[in-house]
Amino acid sequence: MSATQTARPVGRTTGNPEDFNVRIGVNPLSWMNDDLPSLGGETPLSVALTEGKQIGYQGFELGNKFPREPKALNALLNDYDLSLVSGWYSGRLAQRSAQEEIDAVGPHLDLLAKCGATVMVYGEVADSIQGSPVPLSKRPRFLRDEQWETYVERLNAFAAHTLKHGVRVAYHHHMGAYVEAPADIDRLMSLTNDDVGLLFDTGHVTFGGGDPLAVLDKHIARVCHVHCKDVRPSVIRQARNADWTFLQSVINGAFTVPGDGAVDFESVIGKLAKHGYQGWLVVEAEQDPAVAPSYQYADLGFRTLRDLSKHAADASVHAI
Repeated sequence: MSATQTARPVGRTTGNPEDFNVRIGVNPLSWMNDDLPSLGGETPLSVALTEGKQIGYQGFELGNKFPREPKALNALLNDYDLSLVSGWYSGRLAQRSAQEEIDAVGPHLDLLAKCGATVMVYGEVADSIQGSPVPLSKRPRFLRDEQWETYVERLNAFAAHTLKHGVRVAYHHHMGAYVEAPADIDRLMSLTNDDVGLLFDTGHVTFGGGDPLAVLDKHIARVCHVHCKDVRPSVIRQARNADWTFLQSVINGAFTVPGDGAVDFESVIGKLAKHGYQGWLVVEAEQDPAVAPSYQYADLGFRTLRDLSKHAADASVHAI
């Protein structure tokens, strides 16, 4: 089924294990890195799409080599019988008004809606250091209640706008940004309304000092999109102790694909199944393809999620 031929599951949890329904997608970071073009920058997009389809992925998130015109993007994805999963949006609501952000998001929102995506990966990049040569300890923070209140008022208004177009905001907690640690996620979720969905990223929540299962327990009702990253704890400890930048952490292997690190994906997928998650599971692992060969690692990530999802679905049905 192609990008224009099939209805996609809207990212949500129903609370009913019988409703567990996932598709497995991938971010092109396994082949080429947007923040660090030197990592796989020479790899043609056609290689990623061909290999991703061969492995078994059903869709791709956007990367910087994809066309940004709906007709062209749909045609490209149809050629490979792939769906559009979603696409990162660099938001600046910490600095500008909701209306300014609504005006800015127009072309991206139109692209997602016309190509069948039902969630938008929202990353707050205002003041973020994720792509800068600045240590992670220097990330931005909202220090006063009124800063949080202003931010979530803007975010709620922005999310209501995208939802009117059939695309839900999937807020990405991210290293080096305002919302990084579990306490930041807690605060954001407590102040925003249900129009704002949570993108749950296993790698970022672990690097940010959290337990993925504990965060899921608190916020699973808001999870509308899932990024599946594994982590290498020894690298994360070194990154924190040496106060590395985010990109230093990536280059040195903080992240990897499911099945190659320390995240308990069996329990994560099991919990998503128990709560009737419907949406995408996306393999997203920033690595150097010269060290972690793209096909090999993308294949491992897919097989890990496929097998765990099948097992979780079977277990949920038998438990009812």
